[in-house]
Amino acid sequence: MARRPLPRILSNRGAHLARSRELARTAADSATDILHPLITIVRGLRRLASAGRRRVADTPKDRRGALLFLVASVLLVVLLLPYGPLLAAIALMAAAAWQGRDRAPAAPKGPDESQAQRLKSLYDALVPYFSSAGDPDPLYTHGGSWEKAFPAYEFDGTGRITHLVVVYPAYYTDGEAESRARIEHLLAAKSGRGREYHFAWDEEGNQLTVQVLAPLPADIAAQRFVTSPGETVLGFTDPMQVHRTLPLAHGEEQRDVPPVVWRTGIRSTAPHLLAAGQPGSGTSTLLRSVALQALRHGDVVIVDGGGTGEYACLTGRDGVLAVECGLAGVLESLRWAAHETERRLIAANRAHQAGDPPPEDTKRPLWILLDRPSAFTHLAAADGREDPQSLLQIPLRHGRPANVTVVVADQIDSLETLSDAVRQHTRARVLLGPATPEQVTAVLGAPPHTTPLDHVPAGRGYARLGTGPVHRLQVPATPDPYDDTTGADHRKAVLDLLPARSAQGDAQTEPTRTAPESGPVRRTPADATFTDKHSLEKKPVDPATTDRTVTEPYAAGTADTADTADTDTDTAPPEPVPVETAAAESS
Repeated sequence: MARRPLPRILSNRGAHLARSRELARTAADSATDILHPLITIVRGLRRLASAGRRRVADTPKDRRGALLFLVASVLLVVLLLPYGPLLAAIALMAAAAWQGRDRAPAAPKGPDESQAQRLKSLYDALVPYFSSAGDPDPLYTHGGSWEKAFPAYEFDGTGRITHLVVVYPAYYTDGEAESRARIEHLLAAKSGRGREYHFAWDEEGNQLTVQVLAPLPADIAAQRFVTSPGETVLGFTDPMQVHRTLPLAHGEEQRDVPPVVWRTGIRSTAPHLLAAGQPGSGTSTLLRSVALQALRHGDVVIVDGGGTGEYACLTGRDGVLAVECGLAGVLESLRWAAHETERRLIAANRAHQAGDPPPEDTKRPLWILLDRPSAFTHLAAADGREDPQSLLQIPLRHGRPANVTVVVADQIDSLETLSDAVRQHTRARVLLGPATPEQVTAVLGAPPHTTPLDHVPAGRGYARLGTGPVHRLQVPATPDPYDDTTGADHRKAVLDLLPARSAQGDAQTEPTRTAPESGPVRRTPADATFTDKHSLEKKPVDPATTDRTVTEPYAAGTADTADTADTDTDTAPPEPVPVETAAAESS
């Protein structure tokens, strides 16, 4: 039975709520403008009544009778006079309107002395850049006035600029990146360091708008995001260039935050991702966040080059095919991923030629997540083995039609060791941690529209999807739940998102077996037996199992049996079935 789609009001709840709040706010403002005279009179009557009560309370008790007699006499005279009640009502309304007026001091129309001095110094600093000797009517001159150059400006409570519009001459070379960078650096230095500024160049109107950006929320924990299959939330950004918001739970309250959504799959223009950053910048947190979202609709293979157990919480979970941290297991897993990509392509091609829909086993997304693959490059070179990055060429080049997505995260100083295939086919880019504008441009392929900071929280950086704009990015907090320094709230949030333990993995878990320090963590068929060089208990290989076609993604016993054969030349185990044959038969 086909599932009925949700009503539109439920699928786009955040946009409807935001639109409803905006309509309610507009109606309230209009009602306030219409009822402003009535509100003023009511406020004045309340103030007059309060003043009368204070007057009666301050009068001594022996004089209150005379005061009441005087008030009654005045009222009697007013009632007896022609048009007395009408004149009294008019006088009372006038007094109430006068008493109910807004007594707040009027805001100054122009900047104060300190603000004017700041604008004057900023104008003088721009004179060498925006002035020319041949200009008959220069806008920027030494000792000139800044009023025409800065038509709009705003200051915060500390007297620093928060919003500024700069008018510059038409002959200034605003189309050159170096010219823009000089002006942006000058404005950021003169307006106050330690803040992020957004620069919007209007080349047609010869105006530059400078705006101070608020810090991105760094306390949003990992949670289930309202996204469709094929959409991955990398983090959150500013609402200036993103017109979509996601409802997020922040403690007991809920708020809407604009996300950076990365779309993968057959229709994606940027099917693979490369994340770079300094040590401790949050690249592993980004990979954990991507893995938790990918497990909702697909399978995941994780390669941990750091060797610190950052992904131990995912071992044995449903949908996690492997968590590899040893060279032998990494080569085995990536070799299977390459064959699986080829198998999916062949199966989909045969279905297309026959006019049939693609098989179901080619539609389920397969994610290959690699954290610091450059570490295995040095190990493979020292051991004389194949570079694991060379096995990524097929998933990177042909992964999009096969629903295979590759995510690579490495340190920024190790990007030169990445293969050409990784650098060329990862069109979605993320840079985390402190970085210079030159580094941002080198990684993302475009300069940022904001000023990078020297000190940023973990998970903070920039993102660019394909040829799109550069966005500020804050990755949701997705720490290792097994780390002792992780907070209780964040640990619970990550544990709630983890899939259940697979029954197959639980059946093979041996409590008395000592886990290796660094080795492949793999799932194998329930009826397969093989020799594991890392285990304390040696088990012989069953010859009957070598005659079967290997259908699991790791070709059980291929790499480990070969290593055992090298150490024991007298009793060599039977030769296992090659992975290439298994892939050809399964296709």
